[in-house]
Amino acid sequence: MKGSCLCGAVTYEVDQLDMPIGHCHCRTCQKAHAAAFATTAGVYREHFRWTAGEQYLKNFESSPGKRRWFCSQCGSHLVAERDGQRHVVLRVPTLDDDPGGRPVLHIWTSHDVPWLAYAEELPAYEEWPPGR
Repeated sequence: MKGSCLCGAVTYEVDQLDMPIGHCHCRTCQKAHAAAFATTAGVYREHFRWTAGEQYLKNFESSPGKRRWFCSQCGSHLVAERDGQRHVVLRVPTLDDDPGGRPVLHIWTSHDVPWLAYAEELPAYEEWPPGR
């Protein structure tokens, strides 16, 4: 599978997802992604490789020992990692290909923001709502 940042400057390849897809609601994911939660999956380091744009990668230590890697051109967060872990934490929405799997859990829901409504509670439109 191939993936990239918003501007396309940084690209990567993933052989497979090695851990389930999940939604993380922790405060640091909320702030890092400017969203109510981040959708992630673990990928063993040997199954992940940067293919272009490594010179645009920057990182931020968001908590002790955890680095979040992002494109310095457009700001897209791509992966996070902890020293000594066998895997990186892939930001699944940055994949350009369908990973085949679907999310199986939500974590850190104790950090949910009061305005969050799950998909089942809201109308859904394939594109813009009627009249827009």
